[in-house]
Amino acid sequence: MTRTRVVTVLAFLAIYVIWGSTYLAIRIAVETVPPLCAAGLRFLLAGSVLYGWARARGGPSPSRLEWRNILMLSTFLFLISYGGVFWAEKTIPSGIVSVLVAIIPLWTAVLQIFVLKKESLRWPLLASICCGIIGVAVLTFAPGSHLQPIACLAVLASGISWAVGTVLSKVLAVPKAMLVNSGAQMLLGGVLLLGFSALLGEWSPLPRISLSAGFAIVYLAVAGSIVAFTAYLWLLSRMKATVVTSYAYLNPVVALLVGHWLGNEALGLRTALGAVLVVFSVIVVIRSGARARE
Repeated sequence: MTRTRVVTVLAFLAIYVIWGSTYLAIRIAVETVPPLCAAGLRFLLAGSVLYGWARARGGPSPSRLEWRNILMLSTFLFLISYGGVFWAEKTIPSGIVSVLVAIIPLWTAVLQIFVLKKESLRWPLLASICCGIIGVAVLTFAPGSHLQPIACLAVLASGISWAVGTVLSKVLAVPKAMLVNSGAQMLLGGVLLLGFSALLGEWSPLPRISLSAGFAIVYLAVAGSIVAFTAYLWLLSRMKATVVTSYAYLNPVVALLVGHWLGNEALGLRTALGAVLVVFSVIVVIRSGARARE
């Protein structure tokens, strides 16, 4: 096996396994650290490393306009999106959160079709969106469900916010250097999260970071945000996006299994059915979007 092939396999393992495992790490982090504070520490650390590394390698500093746009994107992609996910994991299992997050491609498709008018509405796409919505309903509102509907809705809102940020990132002026752009967004996202954490009183008294929570936050920053994200960019530069974005429907599977095996989270028939419906709909949406661009 050639060196490039080995690196490719390791990169895919990073975006499949590491990103899938981050949901359990988030649950561990928020057990003792307030959610916005934990998210802020993760992205402040990761953003500082990525942005500093990119600038040290000669990446250009963003312009004033680009910083303004980065701030807007950081609000949608990190403050609202990750803030909601970290907050929700205080009350609902990490595996369920991963499945609810997985429908982000559906929200993106809806925005592209009905708001930006950049895609046409095709029956397979409409059917897949409906399938995903049914899957979410099975997970969240099924009779006998012990999930917190408000927390589930917060995750769905986080997904919508991420979809809005993703769509805006395609039309706003941002640095062309990918690591500069991503590092700056994470850095500002971390600052925003910590700022709102302080405003909401999470620092009074000062958060007590247990050993397990501290390890989880470092794992999220280093493995989840730096290693896996760098692997994701490397893969995107070398193969079709449709192959790389397969993480979107494999992460929930990994997260459910990791949460069940390592986090003692229940994995019943209802959860499996809802997950299958959501993952199937995401596969159809991603592949449909790929065919539309060909």
